[in-house]
Amino acid sequence: MTPRTLVVAFLALNGAWAQAQTTAPAAAPVSPLTVCVSEDNAPYSFMRKGQVGGFDVALAGAVARELGRELRLVPFEPEVEKESMLTHEVNALLSAGLCELASGFPLLKSDLGAPTRARFKTADHPGAARKRDRPFVELGTLIHSQPYQGTALVVVQRSGLPPVQDLGGLKGRKIAAVAGTLEGTLIAMHGGGALRDSMVTMGQRDDLWAAMKDGRIDAMLLPTAAVDAQRQRGAGAAAADIQLGKPRPLGINLGFVALAPQAGLIAVVDRVIARSLASGELQRWASEAGLSFVPATAPAVASTLDLATLLAD
Repeated sequence: MTPRTLVVAFLALNGAWAQAQTTAPAAAPVSPLTVCVSEDNAPYSFMRKGQVGGFDVALAGAVARELGRELRLVPFEPEVEKESMLTHEVNALLSAGLCELASGFPLLKSDLGAPTRARFKTADHPGAARKRDRPFVELGTLIHSQPYQGTALVVVQRSGLPPVQDLGGLKGRKIAAVAGTLEGTLIAMHGGGALRDSMVTMGQRDDLWAAMKDGRIDAMLLPTAAVDAQRQRGAGAAAADIQLGKPRPLGINLGFVALAPQAGLIAVVDRVIARSLASGELQRWASEAGLSFVPATAPAVASTLDLATLLAD
């Protein structure tokens, strides 16, 4: 083969390679990671002026980066009616394919695994039809990540009152007892009813902070995250005029949930949680979101809520 023939052959081969490159099918785009988050659960997750933020969002973003995918958030609003159950609403969102993960899920054994109902309607979410027009969704089996945050209750008092070490120290003070809540139940049952004469019964829609500010109540029992949320609002008593007792762990952790076929995704979530906890990033994200970080407690999944332990000082 002459030098001229070699050049012609090389040019032909190079042209064929270039044509193959231009005609080869493009790689399929990577789909975003879709995560359902509550739109009104600050500082974990919240929606303000159309933007979604919070601690759960920061962690979901880290999972998306680990996967090399963009993050797409699906804010949802749980129903407040008694017959509605958060577990089934979240399951329906996942089973309907609206998201692959859901954040801020209480890790209770009774709420995980196979559903106790065959079908359920999704919670309110962007683009959803009216509740009565939404179809029922066949529910799947829920699996969970390792926990990324524990939960705790704390006694909140007006400043200037003598500090207390336990609920028993609140005897004689006007204590808010919100009907239908764990906190109200603990106050009503404490010491076999020792605090009942001091109880001020209130509804779930009543403004406890306003009641404390105007003197209707002296103290209340709240989740630490509820105190954090009020501080974020910069409102009244929560900003400067309260004192807090020692947080008491509830023994219930929060984690992500997905459907059983997404076990590989949950493994990635676990890896991100473990690494960010060890590096201190998890605690930093909590601080940036205005959340009091509460370490997860053992076991990761609680069998039940132990009222006897919570009632013991």
